[in-house]
Amino acid sequence: MAIGPARMSLMEHLGELRMRLVRVIVCLIAATCVFYLSTGTVVQFLLAPVAEFMPTDGNGDVMLNVLGAFDAFSVRITVALWTAVVATAPITLWQILAFFLPALKPRERKWFLPTFIAALALFIIGTVFCYCIILNPAFQWLTDQASGFATILPEAGQWVDIIIKFELGFGVGFEMPLVVFYLVMFGVVPYKKLRASWRTVYIVLLVFSAAVTPDASPVTMGLMFAAMVVLYEISLLAARVGLSRRIKRKEQAEKAEELEAQEARAELKDLKQRYREHLWGEEESEGK
Repeated sequence: MAIGPARMSLMEHLGELRMRLVRVIVCLIAATCVFYLSTGTVVQFLLAPVAEFMPTDGNGDVMLNVLGAFDAFSVRITVALWTAVVATAPITLWQILAFFLPALKPRERKWFLPTFIAALALFIIGTVFCYCIILNPAFQWLTDQASGFATILPEAGQWVDIIIKFELGFGVGFEMPLVVFYLVMFGVVPYKKLRASWRTVYIVLLVFSAAVTPDASPVTMGLMFAAMVVLYEISLLAARVGLSRRIKRKEQAEKAEELEAQEARAELKDLKQRYREHLWGEEESEGK
């Protein structure tokens, strides 16, 4: 990763910022064009977990409905843009990291690469979890609500939009362990306080789950809440392990300092003893 010098003038900083923004925008535009041309494949992939609740053509592909003359174009642009944002997220984060990294101390820089990898991995795990576990039961519950009084006509813009929101919501929600871990490790919130306030934390996670999920389904909210609780407990466990290692290193350092202090006191005592013996020897020689 190309990193600029730590000390630059204001104009040099602005020039570097412009360069990195240009890189991000160019990658985003290129990815959007690629996904725009392959919107059909992307949409079929997004709708695969919920295909059983939707009408299909002779080839088994899901068929959506558009109501306006320009709705198809709007859907293609939306799908292409959001897919490009997700696909180019590593490049965007990398450029942000490269811009801010020179301002940090060497001790602080070591946290950035693990943070980048962990954040990217958690986001991917969240989207995969939503795709494989959440979408099917969520849409099954939602479509069952029309049973007996209505026929669902899947509108392209609405269905694609809600699936994208599901994926992004779970991807962002799965970043929670990273936030909790750093809050504990940097001493912003004590571990014991988070552990003792688990009831309050669980209520907050329940509210967060209800806010993040784009539908009103209790099934979706429940699955999201369960996943968040598991992730929260894992993050606390990781923080506890990290703290125990830090405490162990601190105790070892304190023991080493105490041992050095004891050795220094012993050496000082020995020097004093030798000095007294030397003085006594001089006094005896003068008396003779």
